[in-house]
Amino acid sequence: MFVQVISGTVTDLDAFERLGERWEQELRPGATGFLGTTEGVTDDGRFVLVARFESKEAASANSARPEQGEFAAEMQQVTSDVVFHDCSRVVTLFGGGKDTAAFVQVMRGRVRDAAQADDLFAHTADTEKVLGAARPDVVGEVIAIHDDGDGYTDVVYFSSEAEARANEQRELPPEAQARLQQLQSALEIDEYLDLTRLHLR
Repeated sequence: MFVQVISGTVTDLDAFERLGERWEQELRPGATGFLGTTEGVTDDGRFVLVARFESKEAASANSARPEQGEFAAEMQQVTSDVVFHDCSRVVTLFGGGKDTAAFVQVMRGRVRDAAQADDLFAHTADTEKVLGAARPDVVGEVIAIHDDGDGYTDVVYFSSEAEARANEQRELPPEAQARLQQLQSALEIDEYLDLTRLHLR
């Protein structure tokens, strides 16, 4: 899998959402190798768009389409401070992106310990077993390592916001706490973004 992460600030929310709907209807049919998009806006007007593709070649072919270029130019008119990251290394948990999720939280930061991260990524089945039992509200996760530097974007999909809030207040079992601490020591979190205006396509 290959992921493109686009983020910034929305200056016209209605126009931004209309453009997203138009992409789904008019441009998606011609996007070969496209797997899905997680798009959302926070309460303070920041947006995150995570597009999943079968390969880097598929993502590049989509970006090269003239209609995609025209769409990007229109999107620039309703957004600001846009940052774009290609992500060749993608790790999925619990099946990856889930269009059935009711709530999505994005964590962004940097890889603090690459060796430890590599070890954890090599044992995702163990992580799913330990954390899945403790957090049944987590129905999917996509961790995308940015190609340009040591940054990453971690997208977590929940069954509902209410369940996510309730479970994050509960104390985790010791094994789950240990695994979460390993993740946090490998991946430093700079910010959390709750996508309250959410579109999963």
